[in-house]
Amino acid sequence: MTHEVREIEVKYRVSDLAALEDALVRRGALLSAPVHQDDQAYAEDGWTYAQPKIGRSFARLRTQQGRHLFTVKKPVDNAMACLEHETTVSDREQMHHAITLMGFHPTIRIVKVRRTATLGDMTICVDEVEHAGAFVEIERTVQGQESGVAVQEELDGFARSLGVALERTTDTYDSLVRAALSPA
Repeated sequence: MTHEVREIEVKYRVSDLAALEDALVRRGALLSAPVHQDDQAYAEDGWTYAQPKIGRSFARLRTQQGRHLFTVKKPVDNAMACLEHETTVSDREQMHHAITLMGFHPTIRIVKVRRTATLGDMTICVDEVEHAGAFVEIERTVQGQESGVAVQEELDGFARSLGVALERTTDTYDSLVRAALSPA
């Protein structure tokens, strides 16, 4: 029996990290020590940023603390409600070649410093993304037929309850970094 796991998230641009950190502490969310993440994003051959992401598969190769993670996501409800499968790989370079052989092409490199916390069934990620700025992601993993949009509304309610200035974005980090690097 296959268990379809979906990662549902909301993302916000953060203008005052200290205020966000204080609000999270008040709610009992203690952020981890910072970790450096180096992500290479991949898209199916033939896909471009001018096309929608829903229904298409995207891959990511992440290096964090000497470990390499291979992830495939397929947006279902929107770009932040995805089927997701992830595994550790031993050789980043060989996995890169395997990904391209499977019909994906590299798109954007995303480098960030991430701190995480768990609060109930939510994972909170506070990210400082090179070229794009500071963000907070609030996510929950679901199985079955639970509506991704309904979960996003619930997560958005939590974000708004923090009482800090947050600007919601529906863009993924690869799109945000690509936009930041594009000539104006």
